[in-house]
Amino acid sequence: MSSFRSPDGTSWSVKVESPSHSSAILVFVHPSATARYNRYAWINARGAGVSDPRARLEPATVLAGLSEQQLASLFRRSMPIHANRPAYLVS
Repeated sequence: MSSFRSPDGTSWSVKVESPSHSSAILVFVHPSATARYNRYAWINARGAGVSDPRARLEPATVLAGLSEQQLASLFRRSMPIHANRPAYLVS
């Protein structure tokens, strides 16, 4: 896990989930106890290994390859994981 400081001063934990051969989900974990504020962004990998569907990206390698500028760009494009809607639908 890595960390990222957003422009408002919040220190987010960053982790990689669901790696495939060519992409992964980058999750920004909010420091509060609830997962309500967590955010996610997709990372598309480049290189020779992305054409082999049997290969998997290593989460530690993905995090190590991201600069602060890239993390900031991904954070700006990230989306909330939690939707503010009820768990059931009323008709």
